[in-house]
Amino acid sequence: MADLAIILHNIRSTYNVGAILRTAEGLGVKTVVFSGYTPFPAVKNDPRLPHLKAKIDKQINKVALGAEKMLDSVLVADFLAWARQNHYQLVALEQAPNSIKLPDLTASDLPPKIALLLGEETHGISPKILEQCAKIIEIPMCGQKESFNVSVAAGIALYQLTLLPHNPCQKSA
Repeated sequence: MADLAIILHNIRSTYNVGAILRTAEGLGVKTVVFSGYTPFPAVKNDPRLPHLKAKIDKQINKVALGAEKMLDSVLVADFLAWARQNHYQLVALEQAPNSIKLPDLTASDLPPKIALLLGEETHGISPKILEQCAKIIEIPMCGQKESFNVSVAAGIALYQLTLLPHNPCQKSA
């Protein structure tokens, strides 16, 4: 069984964050790492001004519907260091020449401790960061649009990861 975390790096929208948290909790993710300027739900020793914390928390909760309280939330300045310290290997969800198409993904393609990296809505994950990822996975597009909304893409990728034999949701027989 793989250990699966997600890293939200430079996600702008509180509503995307809320949707990702709700989906992640429903699919068995335990840890969510917030990095860059990603808005995050209220945490112990929250460094934000109280009125900003309350406003952002309310917006995230509007979509997450309490899922944000069921997940371990980690705030980091350097998610690469966090992944190394916690023995996670980064798997980026991004379009790239060397990506593995999601339908072609097998359990043997993935490390045992996965930190699924989701990047900024418009520009995605920088090439410099992609170079440091163990794998890059991609959702093939069939229509005319080039990509899905980050929260939708997160749901598709997380669901596909739960179908693999090592997934965190499968129960032993």
